[in-house]
Amino acid sequence: MSGLVTVEVAGILFDMDGVLVSSIGSVNRCWRKWAEHYGLPNAETVQIEHGTRAVDMIARLKPDLDVAEGLKFIEDLEIDDVADLKVLPGARALLGSLPPERWAIVTSATYRLLLGRLRAAELPVPERIISGDMVERGKPDPEPYRRGAELIHSPAAECLVVEDAPSGVGAGIAAGCRVLGVLGTHKEAELRAAGATWIVRSLEDVNAQTRPNGLTLSLNVL
Repeated sequence: MSGLVTVEVAGILFDMDGVLVSSIGSVNRCWRKWAEHYGLPNAETVQIEHGTRAVDMIARLKPDLDVAEGLKFIEDLEIDDVADLKVLPGARALLGSLPPERWAIVTSATYRLLLGRLRAAELPVPERIISGDMVERGKPDPEPYRRGAELIHSPAAECLVVEDAPSGVGAGIAAGCRVLGVLGTHKEAELRAAGATWIVRSLEDVNAQTRPNGLTLSLNVL
């Protein structure tokens, strides 16, 4: 059902890339440089599954490589490549309206890369973070979002996950959260197929009001 939906939550768990910032250009460029550096065939056409941890990509693309070495190399490339990094519509205003204890970032990026991107975008660094190198199993496993709900000190069912990728949507649903899909990197049909509870065009369609034990959200959903 499209239109305005009102939702009460204890807190919001945001993915970063594709939700708060757009870094897809950097991701594609850097992974192709990485693939070329390590001699992968057809490096210029390497495809990266959006929302996947770098360590998991390294294991898939070059399983014989020392993971720490490969991870540092891709981190260095991505931290330096921020020329076309941009804040996505509505992100800055929404984050600015939230009490710090009511939101967290749950991302497949490493902690170091997360800090680099938020600082380059001049977005606030939250007090509560689950990065890809803080978990044993990355998205689509539910571990990251279960851990995120713990940071909010609330049951997962009372938290709203905000995601742009099917793997992240699946992780949020598997963790027991409700999931708001944001269009951008994937199509509406893909997010619905992954199980998104609601879908919006951008974070401009999300308004938050603070209440004593959480947030009241107004969502203009598709």
